Amino acid sequence: MTSHFICSSLIASLLFAFSPATVAAEPESTNPVREKASLNSDWRFQKSDPAEVQGALDYQKIKAWVLPASNAFTKDPAKHAKRPEGNLGDDVAYAQHGFNDQAWRKLDLPHDWAIEGPFNLNSTGNTGKLPYDGVGWYRKHFQSPTQDAGKRVFLQIDGAMSYSAVWLNGKFVGGWPYGYSSYELDLTPYLKTGGENVLAIRIENPPGSARWYPGAGIYRNVWLLKTNPVHLAQWGTYITTPEITEKSANVRIQADISNQSENPAAVSVVTSIFDGSALVATAVEQKATLAPGQTGQTVATVPVPQPLLWDIKSPHLYHALTQVLVGGKIVDQYKTPFGIRSIQFVADKGFFLNGKRLDLRGVCNHHDLGALGAAFNTRAAERQLEIMKEMGANAVRTSHNMPAPELLDLCDRMGILVMDESFDSWKAPKTKNGYNLLWDDWHEADLRAEYRRDRNHPSVIMWSIGNEVLELTDEIAGPAIAAELTSIAHEEDPTRPTTLGSHRGVANSNGIQKGVDVMGLNYQIGNYARFRELNPAIPVVASETSSCLSSRGEYFFPVSEEKTKGFYDFQVSSYDLYSLDWAYRPDLGFAALDKCPFVGGEFVWTGFDYLGEPTPYNADVTNLLNFENEAGKADMQRQLDELGKIKPPSRSSYFGIVDLAGFKKDRFYLYQARWRPEMPMVHILPHWNWPNRVGQVTPVHVYTSGDEAELFLNGKSLGRKKKEPDQYRLRWDDVVYAPGELKAVACKNGKPWAESVMKTTGPAAKVTLQPDRAKITADGKDLSFVTVTIADKAGLLVPRSKNLVQFEISGPGEIVAVDNGDATSFEPFQASQRKAYNGLALVIVRSKKGEAGKITLCARSEGLDSTELTIVGQPSRVAGLRD
Repeated sequence: MTSHFICSSLIASLLFAFSPATVAAEPESTNPVREKASLNSDWRFQKSDPAEVQGALDYQKIKAWVLPASNAFTKDPAKHAKRPEGNLGDDVAYAQHGFNDQAWRKLDLPHDWAIEGPFNLNSTGNTGKLPYDGVGWYRKHFQSPTQDAGKRVFLQIDGAMSYSAVWLNGKFVGGWPYGYSSYELDLTPYLKTGGENVLAIRIENPPGSARWYPGAGIYRNVWLLKTNPVHLAQWGTYITTPEITEKSANVRIQADISNQSENPAAVSVVTSIFDGSALVATAVEQKATLAPGQTGQTVATVPVPQPLLWDIKSPHLYHALTQVLVGGKIVDQYKTPFGIRSIQFVADKGFFLNGKRLDLRGVCNHHDLGALGAAFNTRAAERQLEIMKEMGANAVRTSHNMPAPELLDLCDRMGILVMDESFDSWKAPKTKNGYNLLWDDWHEADLRAEYRRDRNHPSVIMWSIGNEVLELTDEIAGPAIAAELTSIAHEEDPTRPTTLGSHRGVANSNGIQKGVDVMGLNYQIGNYARFRELNPAIPVVASETSSCLSSRGEYFFPVSEEKTKGFYDFQVSSYDLYSLDWAYRPDLGFAALDKCPFVGGEFVWTGFDYLGEPTPYNADVTNLLNFENEAGKADMQRQLDELGKIKPPSRSSYFGIVDLAGFKKDRFYLYQARWRPEMPMVHILPHWNWPNRVGQVTPVHVYTSGDEAELFLNGKSLGRKKKEPDQYRLRWDDVVYAPGELKAVACKNGKPWAESVMKTTGPAAKVTLQPDRAKITADGKDLSFVTVTIADKAGLLVPRSKNLVQFEISGPGEIVAVDNGDATSFEPFQASQRKAYNGLALVIVRSKKGEAGKITLCARSEGLDSTELTIVGQPSRVAGLRD
């Protein structure tokens, strides 16, 4: 390993259609030589296998039959060239062309059957108490016109959870077992041109396959791609920028061309670079001769004058139009967005973007989208990223798997850096039916597929090859596997470093740290300096930090400094002081990073709460927790007894800086104060509605980007406090509660900076609604996230209110989900009502495809003034990179 790792590049999108215009002009939005269309609509769905084959098709058999799909992603392409003898399900009724599926449920993809529930209160909390395991079948009828004769037709699946197997017209095509991988299958040999075709896809989630909520079903987008026999291969362009100056950037363009015709093909490849619609440069024509069945490669380099760099503040994107010609005729083309930028990790200095040091202010996020489950939605993911950017985050870690490709498109456009992660486990198992079952046959293919798909994205700066794998303490297997995975990464993409998340101090010196380019330390705030001493040439990043626990709007007294003393009534106090023994409050992490500036930055666990892993309530809580008092312990036992079990009483995590519904916890403002020091802000906690605490000490904490603040209670100063070294919050621990008004006035460098007020509210009087967007696209996908607030007459949120709110919607929209951010709520997500949790609830409204107009949402709660709002469904929207 070198002392630093340099990467200049890039970037990306999946193949999309553009017209065969000349290279001197920006192509139009249609492309007769390459047609890519969404295949998301009008599927039929059925849970479980047909009775006659129960047990005959299981994930172990699927795993063997789909192995040939990995051939294109292994160094030994003949490793799994043949399937087992016989057939796989070709006689199963559900796979047949003529099977009558009209009684099956009709739905659109992406789809997650598990989020629909019901919750199983007798299951463990680790996977959200939702029914993710089992078998599901999907069937799709589609027409293949006569013009498809002579074409190659491919099915592209961005993600299916898991052990997916695909049949077309009753014939087995292939599949892919890892639910987070994207893959492509060639349908051509089984296609009926000039008539109807039927796809049948079987999904199976084995029990015990995940440590968190994985989702279920075909939960990402599905596409149908049509090309000529000579065409660019899957993920067939790779763009890097190995040399960048102010005057020019050399753009290197690698193109993989596949000849699936019956004759040799003399091909020419031309790539043109565009900035918007303006032609910037054109590469010299490259030529190759391909035998039937052969895939060849061309490489060209073209200088781009006066390059505009991609960075987090100005994420400028170019795009490359690659055209393949045979006999002077364009037979294929597609567009690859990319950015010109350089990255560098330096052992003793940290991370650099375009030659400038940058602290990684990152969050770890799971792939679920809260009440929407794992079913990917671009707007929902965009909203999460917008909230993280508002907090000051500039990076995301995709914990612990490959993300949806659209998430990376969003990060490219929004200027958010990405640690792109692959696995939670290697060969040693963490769960009964986890990735360890696939390791031997599939880890190489999964990695190469990930890197080929994602390596054109400028947002991606690191490949994480694993998270807290059990091999970290194995000084033989651990270093060997890490070195192998890093070698695969360097073969596919030598421009980015590898890393892994290590929570074991022994791994800092047992050799595994030498198997990656940048070492990722999880929770090891006391080991940063020691790691640098032991490994002076290896860069380091804090790959997982804090794991502070809190519930929005919950505050327990007395306020203890002991990290495990903030747990009560299945919630966690929001004073942001509490965690389990292995974790710590954010302030301690800030101090450790400030003392060790050579660390490239941090990725906090987590940005958002997520389904599953309801730590500290994911075990027998009566044995796990330290209770503040006997009354609390007795109350917790009573609630468990009422449920008739000793099982975790929660469905989702408490780690998030933002709750499952997307509402900000107090911690949001602590990170915002640190990560956006230039922005005037001040935040007070707790709320100031404590009728039973009059005359009692009620500590007040203030988070501010200023360097000092003065606190006032009902106009009387309670003193001015200044931040001392290693101090990231201001505390008034002796405030005696009296109703009224708290006011914090912050200063910076001796000048007024910001102020905030927290008032005692009146009783709940009304319901208010506030959409995050009042205009959405009428495409059947776009969403408006509507915040529901229980307010007093003055419009102030009433902190402890838990009123039941009922919703009605009219017009061309529908309520797709509701939530309130309460980890202990087992109300269904698909409903027309929701109890508020500490004053807030969420309604997610979705447009109806092709139906523009006004959508009216009404909210009513007994005894409160009702309200309504209007959301406008618009007929069009500016297209994104993948539209």
